[in-house]
Amino acid sequence: MTQQQKQQRRRHFLQQAAGAAATTGLLSFWPQAFAQKPAEATGGRAMGQLSMAEMSRRLAAGSLSSSQLVEEALAAIQNPAGEGARTFIRVHADSARATAARLDAERKSGRPAASPIAGIPISLKDLFDEAGVTTLGGSMVLAGQPPAARDAIVVERLRRAGAIVIGRSNTVEFAYTGLGINPHYGTPKNVYDRATGRIPGGSTSGGAISLTDGMAAGAIGTDTGGSLRIPAALNGLVGFKPTQRRIPLDGVLPLSTSFDSAGPMAWTVEDCALLDSVLAAELPRPLRVLPMRGLRFAVPKTFFLDELSPPVAAAFASALAKLSAAGATITELPMAEFAKAPTINPRGMITAAEAFTWHRELIRTGAAKYDPRVLARIKTGETITAPDYLQLQALRRQFIRSINTTAASYDAMLMPTTPDIAPPIAEVLKDDDTYYRINARMLRNPSVVNLFDGCALSVPCHDAGTAPVGLMVASIGNTDHRLLAVGAAVEAVVTPRRALSISS
Repeated sequence: MTQQQKQQRRRHFLQQAAGAAATTGLLSFWPQAFAQKPAEATGGRAMGQLSMAEMSRRLAAGSLSSSQLVEEALAAIQNPAGEGARTFIRVHADSARATAARLDAERKSGRPAASPIAGIPISLKDLFDEAGVTTLGGSMVLAGQPPAARDAIVVERLRRAGAIVIGRSNTVEFAYTGLGINPHYGTPKNVYDRATGRIPGGSTSGGAISLTDGMAAGAIGTDTGGSLRIPAALNGLVGFKPTQRRIPLDGVLPLSTSFDSAGPMAWTVEDCALLDSVLAAELPRPLRVLPMRGLRFAVPKTFFLDELSPPVAAAFASALAKLSAAGATITELPMAEFAKAPTINPRGMITAAEAFTWHRELIRTGAAKYDPRVLARIKTGETITAPDYLQLQALRRQFIRSINTTAASYDAMLMPTTPDIAPPIAEVLKDDDTYYRINARMLRNPSVVNLFDGCALSVPCHDAGTAPVGLMVASIGNTDHRLLAVGAAVEAVVTPRRALSISS
């Protein structure tokens, strides 16, 4: 397919996606969390201004309709001055409108909503199967493959809960970097400093920008080494990586079977908890926000705090001071176990071995269709021997036991989600060495949580109007509910208040 044909195809699907939305007069919302705002951003009515929890309350009260939310989302996607063309690979305009109309009619008739997220538009990363749709994984390699025969289990659960899938969000090709760069479908720009054009973070790049630009109220993505938490951190959002085995990955295009997790991204911890309960097939429960006084946090001095950029170092120190002033006990510890992390998955060897196994035949027949930088990372797995792979897995099991023992007596561990703020796209693409160096830095901190099979949140901790910085609140595996409660308490202390209320 030529570049001209690609552009024609993209224009066609965007026209179909937006349809009549252009005539509704609903312009895309630009979150007013930052000092710089583009002239074309004039604000919407609900998308981007309200949390999912508040949308749910207003839908139940009849002061908001699902159709209104869908039209606002589609208008934001269609806005030619916005990032819709780079944020979505496919938009489900017709089905979203039909589902919204049906749910609105059911509410008016008195039928109870299936869940708190019923009638709310969400974006779905282009790794999850939907019946009748070909899962592309942000790539051209799978174009023309047969469509999925059924929804992924996660998608089935979302539909049963009444969520409206507004479209399939862009991703790094096959989810294999933390930067958000995609040469096939474009790279959506970070919400901060659009004039410069900074990376969105990856690999759930489209999911993040679908939220910041009012194209969706929640986003579902994957996290193999930080792919939810990195874009959340770089765009001032909340990203949640659950314990891996809580969320089924059936029908999700894999990167690494050892590390892949599916989870949510949203504006608040409460919204992530709402989405998480659906993904995990659990009954919705009110999010318990723990009192800050009495919480005990460990701050590992080893590994995570090395060579932080000044904005991240300052925001992290400020967050710790705020938590301490609010009554938490902050304990800096050597936690020397973390020094072993680079030797357990050196140069991503476990990830690469598992990725190459899945991609081997596709590379043999269609290597030229890959992003060369992604292809190079996958092909490093070709040289990894079975004994090396098994030895690394044994080391990982020891690492998990060690971290579980060390961290068990704390409510959570705190560290910067990424060591840097979002760099300009042009800088990342300067040359291969720069690309791989920045990618390694973005993945450095969050990937360790995947390595010890834990769960983690990234919550914003920067000052309003400055470059977004994420605070990672991490815990050992199978402590997800407790972590969400702790994370909500942390969020209340360190996260900047947006100019527009998200709860009233």
